[in-house]
Formats: sequence, C-alpha cells, structure tokens
Amino acid sequence: MIELYYWPTPNGHKVTIFLEETGLPYTIKPVDISAGQQFEPEFLKFSPNNRMPAIIDRNPTDGGAPITVFESGAILVYLAEKTGQFLPTETRAKKSVLEWLFWQMGGLGPMAGQNHHFVQYAPDRIPYAMDRYVNETNRLYGVLERQLQGRDWLAGDYSIADMASYPWVVPWKAQLQRLDAFPNLRRWFDTMRARPAVFAAYGKGKPWSSRPAVTEEGKKLLFGQTAKTCS
Repeated sequence: MIELYYWPTPNGHKVTIFLEETGLPYTIKPVDISAGQQFEPEFLKFSPNNRMPAIIDRNPTDGGAPITVFESGAILVYLAEKTGQFLPTETRAKKSVLEWLFWQMGGLGPMAGQNHHFVQYAPDRIPYAMDRYVNETNRLYGVLERQLQGRDWLAGDYSIADMASYPWVVPWKAQLQRLDAFPNLRRWFDTMRARPAVFAAYGKGKPWSSRPAVTEEGKKLLFGQTAKTCS
C-alpha cells in the first residue's frame, strides 16, 4: 500500500495520475498547505523540504522496512521502477523519458509556478515580474509544441514525462496562455484529458478542490519562508 501525502496541486496530480494508471493500491493523506500542515514535525521527517507530495511505500519490493520518497519527480521514477510501467528500461528510451521529466521539474513547473505567484498571488502587481514569467511560460509551451510535432507523446510511448507535464498545462488560462496557439500541444492536452485514469486522478482531489487554493493566512505561510522560519 502506498500512502500518498497530497494536496490537489499540479505536483499532487502527477502522482495520482500514475497511481490511477497502474491501479497500484494507495490511500490519500491530505496535507492542507494553506493550514501549514506541511510544517508538522511528523511530515518533515520524510519530506524535509516541507513540500507535498511525498509517499510512504509500506510494501517495498525489497521486502524491507517502509520506504519514503519526497519530490514528485523522484516519486514518479520510484513508482515506475516499482511497477515496471511508464519508464522504459532500454537505455536510449529511458534517457529520453528522464530528459523530459527533468525538463518539467527544472523548467515548466518552476516557471509556471512563478507565473502563478506574480499573476495571481503577489500583493503588488509588478509588470516586469508578470511579463517575465508569462513570457517564459509561453516559451516553454513552444518547446512542448515543437517536441510534439509528429509525436503522440513527449518521449516515445506514454510515460511519466507526460504525467508530469500535463498538470502544469491544465491552468493555461490562469497562466495567461492561449492553448489553441499551440495545435500540437492542444492535441496532446486533449488526449491526456480524455484518459480515464487522468479523469479519475482529478476526481480524487475534488473533496479539497472547492477550498481556496491559497488563503490569505496561507500566503503568509507559503510565501514568507526563510531558513529560520522552516527550522
């Protein structure tokens, strides 16, 4: 059984998509990031960056003690290797999937996240910052557009690279993008959205999705952290 410490954010959805695609048994342990639950000592023991998602695998393949994993990309790799699904074992194919997974982790996620911050949450409207991250998000959509030319999926067959990237494109309107300006990306996006496992994964977040994404109190917790406040 996988214990998934989760909140319905793009990074949280990545993991539920994988779990729904594979049918791996799991249970959700909600981590309300606006309430500061990611700072609770028990959570920090296995997620030291005070971020969700994180998992505890109570039945690891080596038969030993439970294994904990934090960081969504690491979780996807761990689960793919555990199940033998959605990550090729052949060297070149695996390399391609990992390239696009790390591209999402190092590019699309952080840049779209800064887009969300300055466009939606920042108390002051800072045109330079807004333009910087809206434009960078647009550039990254262009990277996806070119990669998907003549391809159904980002790296050969459907993989954890697609699962990682899709949730960061879902809020394209909030990111001030026009998805129809990227026809290859639009086709891929619609194909992803139509997958039963993707639909089911987003359904798992519905019990908490009606709450404000970030409350005013939550902003103080999320956006004012320093080494001292997180220690």
